[in-house]
Amino acid sequence: MRLLTIRVIFLFLLAAPMAGQNLTDSNLPIVIINTDGSLAIKDEPKVKATMKIIDRGPGQRNYVSDQNNPLYLNYNGRIGIELRGSSSQESPKKNYGFTTRLADDVSNNNVSLLGMPEENDWILGGMVFDTAFIRDYFSHSLSGKMGNYASRAVYCEVLVNNVYMGLYMLQEKLKADDNRIDVIKIGKDDNSLPSLTGGYISKADKLTGGDEPAWKMYSFQNSVVEYIHELPKPEDATSTQTSYISGEFFRLESSARNNDVSVVNGYPTLIDIPSFIDFMIVNEFASNPDAYQYSTYFHKDRNGKIRAGPVWDLDLSFGNDLFQWNMDRSKTYLWYFDDYYSNNGSRFWRDLFHNSTFRCYLSKRWNELLGPEMPLNRAVREAFIDETVELISEAVARDCQRWGKIANHAARIAAIKSFMQERATWITANIGSYSACSNITVPQLAITKINYHPMSSTEFPDSDDLEFLEIRNTGTTTVNLSGIFFTGTGLVYQFPANSTLGPGLCVIITANATVFQAKYGFSPFGQFTRHLSNSGEMLLLADAFGNVIDMVEYADRIPWPDADGNGSYLQLRDLALDNSLPESWETSNQVITSVKDPAEDVSISIYPNPVSDMLTVRAGTDISSICLYDMHGTIILTQQGDGPETVVEMSTLTPGAYIIRIFTSEGSIPRMIVKN
Repeated sequence: MRLLTIRVIFLFLLAAPMAGQNLTDSNLPIVIINTDGSLAIKDEPKVKATMKIIDRGPGQRNYVSDQNNPLYLNYNGRIGIELRGSSSQESPKKNYGFTTRLADDVSNNNVSLLGMPEENDWILGGMVFDTAFIRDYFSHSLSGKMGNYASRAVYCEVLVNNVYMGLYMLQEKLKADDNRIDVIKIGKDDNSLPSLTGGYISKADKLTGGDEPAWKMYSFQNSVVEYIHELPKPEDATSTQTSYISGEFFRLESSARNNDVSVVNGYPTLIDIPSFIDFMIVNEFASNPDAYQYSTYFHKDRNGKIRAGPVWDLDLSFGNDLFQWNMDRSKTYLWYFDDYYSNNGSRFWRDLFHNSTFRCYLSKRWNELLGPEMPLNRAVREAFIDETVELISEAVARDCQRWGKIANHAARIAAIKSFMQERATWITANIGSYSACSNITVPQLAITKINYHPMSSTEFPDSDDLEFLEIRNTGTTTVNLSGIFFTGTGLVYQFPANSTLGPGLCVIITANATVFQAKYGFSPFGQFTRHLSNSGEMLLLADAFGNVIDMVEYADRIPWPDADGNGSYLQLRDLALDNSLPESWETSNQVITSVKDPAEDVSISIYPNPVSDMLTVRAGTDISSICLYDMHGTIILTQQGDGPETVVEMSTLTPGAYIIRIFTSEGSIPRMIVKN
């Protein structure tokens, strides 16, 4: 009876008229939305509207009276808008989702809003359950500073049909996009390998609108966890695709339960461990009672591992909950994957934590993030909070007046800071030691060539197909490559299980193995998924547990050498140099002729050189074949060998320099020749 009374009172308060508030100017951007015919915005479908965003720039004051001044309009165009959320729709202050559209009110309009990358799907989050107006913003920013994608957000104040609605966050909607969740978009026809492997975006969440779950899993206390397709859309997902992606999660469940840390077939081969660790740290630090069960996203790119995240919906955190519904679950003293009375999510979260290897790396990362200048360091996080509070305090006062809230913002911020410190202390005391994984020795592998923006040609018109990376073993012992992969988003590649690389040797992986073979005359070691960015990106080679082996962040601008679409690639000048530094690299347009050094015991003689007509090639062992390349890497001819000597007809070739590669059972050997 008491709970029912509380709910009735709450709903009565929500229905009561709120104090009016006129907005004339703000230190934040101002978003003005007018629906056609002043129609009310509903849950669905989207209603047509016009939106203007007034923004004079950082540090400048914005005025509603500037809504017709194009000099100060960040956006002025059409949108389709609807309500968002489930329980939040009971609040008089609403959350909105909108799509930027062209003038036809149908076609999507990809635009940059307030400095965020171009897209067409956006959210106006009203923070209706967070009277501190900072929890989601802090949590998303924290995840981003940890190196993960999280929805970007900009604070703003909103008017809808000339009514002031309060303080909002203009956010990116989570979706597949190069600048959001960066995965290949799987299509209806992608039902066979390798296209079947991705990309997917899935989430554990509550069902809305009569949706059916794509699959179900269970927590350690056997409560159901329902999974929903985000990509592909539920109506587009084929049974084959659902079977594949759910199968990957069930494999994870099995390997985590069995403590299988094998880098050949255990859970390290299935998940990007650093992403799971970071996801857990953000949600556990926030004491998010819905973590793992609701709004819990995962994504998997084609040929890639399952990645946890992005983080989402952390307004009920840092001591906040639905108190009006008698809920008080956000505490400083428990693990949310392990508490019997919480929403625990799938049991693999708990099993991963109780695996000693995973827990060691979790502890190591946690303690690293507490270090000086790191995002979880107390001074750093509190400085960020103070900076944010200074930015929004003016709008917070207006929002509280508009919706009849008690304006004790300073006390609420102080409570969050205190909660964070208590939570950090408890986690540090209970997360365990990381001594077993504190000094891991990684193999001596280095990225030594990067062809990120090749030059196209008549023969090879798609320059993306010509991209390649060279990875060299700079050590003195053979490296087992099992489990080694490129972590993060973008380039996707994991070395085959039980493959090896000898000392001093290198492998080349490429965007298109067939095209590479056609151009260079030999097969690359492997083929990666996706393409290298033409403007630059972070290449992070790691072992199966995320220990960094090599890291290069190249760019297409000074001080990096210019290898941007001009026929050159980046090449490390010397193996002794630090390849993270631009000055350690140079450009090269030498023909790639092999990934192995020539066998020392194979003698090769080529004569005459320079040559006019007939070139004789003699080796100390049988020649299986030869390939002749011009200096652009184009194959001029191939010829089968027959014994230790072969003759190549050169009379019809244009005078100039060429590369000839001689293939034997001992390896392949390149030589330069000159045609008169």
